[in-house]
Amino acid sequence: MDQIQNLSKEVQSLLTGNTTYQTYHDIYKFLLESYVGGEEYRRAGHLIRYQLETEREYQNRLYQTPLDNHCSSVISVFNSFLFRQPPERTFGAIEGMPEVEDFLKDADMDGRNLNSFMKDVATWAGVFGHCWVLCVKPFTGSVTRAEEQAQGVRPYVSYLTPLVVLDWYWKRNSVGKYELTYFKYLEEVTGDTHVIKEWTPYKIITTTVDVEHDTIDNVVEEVNGLGKIPAVICYNRKGIQRGIGVSDITDIAQQQKYIYNCYSEIMQSISMDTHPSLVTTPEVNVGTGSGALIHVPENINPGLKPYLLEFSGAGIDKILSAMTASIDSIDKMANTGSIRSTEARRMSGVAQQQEFELLSARLSEKADNIELCEEQIWTLFSEYMGMRWDGTIDYPGSFNIRDANDEIQQLKIASEAAGDDPVVRTAINNSVMDWLMFDSKSNKEEKGVNLPPRQQPYQPHTMMDPATGETRVAQTMQEHLDLAAQGWIHPNEGE
Repeated sequence: MDQIQNLSKEVQSLLTGNTTYQTYHDIYKFLLESYVGGEEYRRAGHLIRYQLETEREYQNRLYQTPLDNHCSSVISVFNSFLFRQPPERTFGAIEGMPEVEDFLKDADMDGRNLNSFMKDVATWAGVFGHCWVLCVKPFTGSVTRAEEQAQGVRPYVSYLTPLVVLDWYWKRNSVGKYELTYFKYLEEVTGDTHVIKEWTPYKIITTTVDVEHDTIDNVVEEVNGLGKIPAVICYNRKGIQRGIGVSDITDIAQQQKYIYNCYSEIMQSISMDTHPSLVTTPEVNVGTGSGALIHVPENINPGLKPYLLEFSGAGIDKILSAMTASIDSIDKMANTGSIRSTEARRMSGVAQQQEFELLSARLSEKADNIELCEEQIWTLFSEYMGMRWDGTIDYPGSFNIRDANDEIQQLKIASEAAGDDPVVRTAINNSVMDWLMFDSKSNKEEKGVNLPPRQQPYQPHTMMDPATGETRVAQTMQEHLDLAAQGWIHPNEGE
């Protein structure tokens, strides 16, 4: 941003975003650093600097402090549920078109299929609160579809994070619907060369800027044949301002930064406790390393003799307790306490169920927004092909989140308490069968595999000896099998 202020006004106007972009730029940058972690996080310098700490000491502390990346973990948990099952798609009028098959296999002309692309969109929408998707079709001068197919021309998509979308403007049309009338983004950065793209419903302007020499090197203007701006916004959760979504990790990133600084304090405490400071006068000759010699002048004042400045690391336990509380807070904000926990389960069954329901509702909202985004993408795709979209997109809307270990343990206890009661045992067996088939049930049904039928509780019934006419009530399934082996039948079986 500082570099842009030194450029000419003409170049500044191209590289500068609108007021909303400038307001949120630093927030988006922090969210990106928090999600990516690693070297990006270190370079950002999120450790609080000590008073009188030199640059070298600060850099050493940055490289010694590990990052526990909760932002990435939470986003991964959400995506693991959202994309556990692929969405169901029906294509209507464009069903079977070669362009559709190619698009499903390679959505962005970079080898990623559509499911992988939408997962990336969901990821960045979760990080920033929203993500833009641009659906474009190159213009090569082809007149017919056959010529386009021969050249491999078809619509493709690319996503844009809020950090590169500089300016946008909506306007209500005659029927009250909001439509994009202006859209500007940073398409490419190569060294000092920046490529800026501006869209209106009628034209596309591509400008190449040399930041180092403060010059505009090239401007290319094209006709927008679609008649609209083919940009779609995918919200994570819709915010109060149009074009700005609600991130999953805004508050989590702050807690992660706090934990990061706690790790640094722990490392400093351990280092000071293990290697106490030696206080001496400049005349004392001090060796280094364990067991080093210290030479003091013979006439040194006894009050100036070297001594160790001991440090008590008793505060480490308090720091660890504070970190644990922060991690618990993160899990509460993300509704992932039972899923991300690595310790023995501490929550009651009711609390777990409530948390699972909150998480399921949150995931359902995210899935609805992704579904809406993809529908809008297919609408643009169809318009490029000269057709109208009449297909359907259906992402999973219900997420059956259950704790298998906990419920199976409860079933085990119930089985031990049930004794030989056949009705209770049959109910328990059915519940266990539900769990065995839980993950693979849908896959097996798709492949045509017949699932074992659920057992019905055994109902006592009358058996008859056909030779003597004697009858007996079989109270259990085993008794029924024993009588049947002896030739006993149901009284009406011979009719």
